[in-house]
Amino acid sequence: MIRTGCKKENTSVKPVYSTNNDMEPSLIAFVYGLASAFTWGAGDFSGGVASKKSSTYTVVLVSQIVGGLLLVGLALLFREPMTTWTNLLVGGAAGVAGMMGILALYTGLAQGRMGVVAPLTAVFAAALPILISAFTEGLPSLTTLIGFGVALAAVWFLSAGGSQGKITRREFTYAVIAGTGFSLFFILIDRVSGNAVFWPLVGARVASISVIGLFMGIRRVGKRPSSSQLPVIALAGILDAGGNAFFALAAQAGRLDIAAVLASLYPASTVMLAWLILKERLEGSQWLGIAAALIALVLIAI
Repeated sequence: MIRTGCKKENTSVKPVYSTNNDMEPSLIAFVYGLASAFTWGAGDFSGGVASKKSSTYTVVLVSQIVGGLLLVGLALLFREPMTTWTNLLVGGAAGVAGMMGILALYTGLAQGRMGVVAPLTAVFAAALPILISAFTEGLPSLTTLIGFGVALAAVWFLSAGGSQGKITRREFTYAVIAGTGFSLFFILIDRVSGNAVFWPLVGARVASISVIGLFMGIRRVGKRPSSSQLPVIALAGILDAGGNAFFALAAQAGRLDIAAVLASLYPASTVMLAWLILKERLEGSQWLGIAAALIALVLIAI
């Protein structure tokens, strides 16, 4: 498969967790991008559920700490060499942007409808990386561009459903803030050089934990969650960290826009989990969105 504007081949030594060299980079990016969508969607569902019974700030802080510990463990387990200070600083900036996105998203999920806030956030999260990638890496194939359009339509259909009426101003505002934070995270993580994956994400966690911890200390917000809520908060942190790692691998293997669009399909799993577990009603347009997401995956993959 030939695409315009593909990344140059990386001749540096690959980490031990890298995929088989015989696999096509675009296929590797597709698999990792799809994995990030699944894990992020499940993580956002867990964080949204936890935020309904615990302080959103506490949920974000604890989940970020858990995710950070997981990333440190993975870096040590796979013996990833310590990366450069530049990569750590870029990762830190990405962490601050991602933290703002998570905080806005979890608040929106707690105060609004999961089936609306999560998909609308994804539309804004994917838009800026697509534009940036078009200038820096060139346009992808026509089939991929059509897949992008279908993917954005999918998340729009997912957000347009629901039996409680139109999108509220509060839901829209939280989605814009969250989507902007996530898009900046995508762009910055893509700028990490070399084969560094886990240590830049550890830098992102250190920055995000410091910022949210300082904010909570100054504003005196948040309280200790109940012991019954700790498992679901920890699960949110593990899944979010996993989504970050999968996205970093996807962006490293292929194009930023493909990785970002695939990762932005996470609302499908969030909405499906809300339907299965919380019994949230899905309208016809949302089922259409799920079908469109599947079509988009095929178009992007071929």
